[in-house]
This record gives sequence, structure tokens and C-alpha cells, in this order.
Amino acid sequence: MKKKTKIIIFNEVEQLSKYFAKKLIKGIGKTADDEYYTIALSGGSTPRAIFKYLASNYKNSIDWQKLQVFWGDERCVPPDDDDSNFKMASESLLNNVAIPKENTFRIKGEENPEDEAKRYAELISKKVRSHDGYPRFDMIMLGLGTDGHTASIFPDSQHLFDHDKLCAVVQHPESKQTRITITGDIINHAKTAAFIATGESKAIMVATIIDQKEGWEKLPASKVDPEKGRLLWLLDDQSAAKLKTKS
Repeated sequence: MKKKTKIIIFNEVEQLSKYFAKKLIKGIGKTADDEYYTIALSGGSTPRAIFKYLASNYKNSIDWQKLQVFWGDERCVPPDDDDSNFKMASESLLNNVAIPKENTFRIKGEENPEDEAKRYAELISKKVRSHDGYPRFDMIMLGLGTDGHTASIFPDSQHLFDHDKLCAVVQHPESKQTRITITGDIINHAKTAAFIATGESKAIMVATIIDQKEGWEKLPASKVDPEKGRLLWLLDDQSAAKLKTKS
């Protein structure tokens, strides 16, 4: 297992959400008075559950004013589309807590994809503190697909882990839906990159990557390795069921 990797297995998503909240509070607390805690959100059902938990239980105990919110990827749809990661985060969290709208930086999925990927890369470079010449997020939330993809870096586009641009345009290999994603250099320069995977359907892929089973090195998620940061695996009992490595 990679250095600075921590695996935490929870009995239920509520426990995972509580851990995530406390990590957020701790991170914000360490942020300088004149700086923001920068986070890139993920889409998916488990992040939605986490966001709802935060809005319900930490509305008044997290310093939301200190947060700057970005996204790791987005489908090329308008912000009111049901497929929009921005819409999901807005309905489950952002509209329900005191995050200033000027601290929320969405990927504009309705715009020309190539132009928007360039704009978002420039925005990240401007807003997120730099380290070793790269923007360094405090936290990047990452999902894990059953095909081993993360963000919107799929098995047929894993060259994006060695890419000269911060954001790129990709197509989902099956649906052919166009998406915009951050690339590997941003992910691997984060202070913390956190895989959040729950449910039985993720168990095989979680074990394949963490236990380094046959073919693991060919999967995009296996290339997540923050150079000077920490890699977290936040799992539940079901997604961790096939793991040999538990810590």
C-alpha cells in the first residue's frame, strides 16, 4: 500500500459523514485567517448523503464562510439538469448552509466544453494556493466507479494522469456523454485526496486497487497518489467486504 494512505471502515454512511464533518472542521480550523479552505466536490449518491448530513447536523458548527467550493468533474449539462453535480450539491448542501455564493465555483456545463475546461483551469490556478507550481486543494473528494474510474478519468482516458493541462474534456466510454474533469496533476498535488466508496457494488474494485490485484495498475483510480499529501479511503462494511488490507 502507498505511503500516507489511511483506510477507515465505517458501519454506516452516517458514521462516515460524521468523520468527514470533523475532518472539515479541523481543516478549516488550521486555515490562516486570510485564506480559504479549498475543496473539490464529487458527484454520486454517497456524497449526496454526506452533504445532506452536513446540512442537517453541522449547519451552525462549521465555519462555512471559510470554505471555497469547486468540483472535480461535471457533466456538460445546464446547472438545473438532473445530471448536474452542481445541482445535486446545491440542493443537498449549498442552498442550506451559509456558504457565500461568491465562494462557489461551478463548472459551467452548458458552455462550450473546450472553452470551459480552459476557463476552469485558469480559475483554479487563480483561486487555489499554489505549491511546487501546481494548485493545491486542501481536499479533493473522489468517487470510484465499478470500472475503476475516478473524477471523469476513465480507463480509456487515463493518460489524463500525465497531462499538461489542469482540466480536460472527456466522453463517458459507454453513454458518450461529454464531461469536464480535473486531471491527475491536480489530484496528486492535493493535501488530501479522499476516495469515498460505499455499497456492495464497489467491493470488487476497492479490493482490486487496495490489495493490488491483477490489472490494478491499469485502472485510473490506482494512479491517485498525492505526492506530498495523504490518501484516504472512506469505506463502509459492504464496500470493504472483500479487502485483505484493512489499515
